Amino acid sequence: MHNPGHGNRDRWSAQDRFAEGAQYIAGRPAEGTSGRTHAVVDPATGDEVYTYKLGGPADVDAAVAAAREAFPGWSGATPGERSDAMHRFAAVLAERADEFAHAESLQCGKPIKLSREFDVPGTVDNTAFFAGAARHLQGQSAGEYSGDHTSYVRREPIGVVGSVAPWNYPLQMAAWKILPAIAAGNTIVLKPSELTPLTSLLFALAATDAGIPDGVVNIVTGAGQDAGEHLVGHPNVAMTSFTGSTGVGKRVAEIATATVKRLHLELGGKAPFVVFDDADLEAAVHGAVAGALINTGQDCTAATRAYVQRPLYEAFVEGVADLMETVRLGDPFDPSTDLGPLISHAQRDRVAGFVERARSYARIVTGGEAPGGTLKDGAYYRPTLIADAPQDSEVVQSEIFGPVLAVLPFDSDDEGIRLANDIPYGLAASAWSRDVYRANRATREIKAGCVWVNDHIPIISEMPHGGYKASGFGKDMSSYSFDEYTQIKHVMFDNTGVAAKDWHRTVFGDR
Repeated sequence: MHNPGHGNRDRWSAQDRFAEGAQYIAGRPAEGTSGRTHAVVDPATGDEVYTYKLGGPADVDAAVAAAREAFPGWSGATPGERSDAMHRFAAVLAERADEFAHAESLQCGKPIKLSREFDVPGTVDNTAFFAGAARHLQGQSAGEYSGDHTSYVRREPIGVVGSVAPWNYPLQMAAWKILPAIAAGNTIVLKPSELTPLTSLLFALAATDAGIPDGVVNIVTGAGQDAGEHLVGHPNVAMTSFTGSTGVGKRVAEIATATVKRLHLELGGKAPFVVFDDADLEAAVHGAVAGALINTGQDCTAATRAYVQRPLYEAFVEGVADLMETVRLGDPFDPSTDLGPLISHAQRDRVAGFVERARSYARIVTGGEAPGGTLKDGAYYRPTLIADAPQDSEVVQSEIFGPVLAVLPFDSDDEGIRLANDIPYGLAASAWSRDVYRANRATREIKAGCVWVNDHIPIISEMPHGGYKASGFGKDMSSYSFDEYTQIKHVMFDNTGVAAKDWHRTVFGDR
């Protein structure tokens, strides 16, 4: 078929754009020193688009040193000065929106319409939000709580933050890690996934071009067991923020605990999509397909487990299958493409393994295969609907991270909510009902960090994102994220001017 995207892809060379290396330390690009190389692969074609030298422990040390050097000046800037710099940062990002969208689609295989309409504008908005929030780092009002003293609370930056971001939303995850950290006055070293460093590098460069001082934002692109673990365990890193799988999160927590540093974890998810029998069936079907397939299902908040009350069950299964079959797979740079490839052939094969094993205990309603033809070289997998899987099966309990939705029936409202909670994870969920009382009960009783009603996926900068249970703790986005990136200090002034305080008698002397 005619593929208008290839010409657009070929006009932009990642190898030329990042010729100086995939590290960004103290305001300058650099090559990694680990002695190993890595290739960024376009998952739509299997072609290598950028080969670079991986960073290692020495690069982490250099980046942390740069961040430590920059910390006194940046933390000492006024909130207004930090805010002004971040407003300029948002403007630079907006000016370069096309380049960011192109790089994100190239390294991830995202449809260009997703990059242009979701990832990039969301990141610009997040930057603008934190530019404003930088001026609102408020503590408790001053007061005389003991009678003889005035107390107030200072909210202070922690120091150097060492963050690790995943490959599914490289640009947005870089923003979610960097923005609240620097808005609060910290400096940061970010390790993006070695699979997808391009937009993190562009993000750091934009920060420098916006006037954010050298060393405030640093990027080290290396392997997790090499650069990542060294960053998390670094004695001069005061806090770690990690987004990724629960298994790796446990390892991050183990390393961070050894140096008693602040820890923020946003881990795996297996979001339930609970459809009650009074729901708008058409809306639920559309919501399920969009919520399950966004970013090719590589989303911790994706709708992965649909529980549908029995009167609507068969119609829901039929409707979702029919709508999934209309989803257009294709070149990510074709504006009409709905679904791109998975991040890699290895991830596609992992997803296919879940589906193949499910054939022995569930019904594959649609999908369940990789396409051939013009897409055979890419890491594509067809949208897949699995019905009637047992609640304890792996497609219901495990994070597949692909375009796969499992759907199960339930009878009573109690059962639907119980099944939604019957999982180790608790990142996101949705409830579908026209009954406000029914929906409100679901929002109270489903244990997840976000519960949507009659929708699934939308996020906004003003509201927090984070999980319950094995999905981690702490918040990204919103002013609540400042609780992760600041220290709270109580300051108390004596108001009496008396040398011998009344309470001293508990240590020496009499009243």
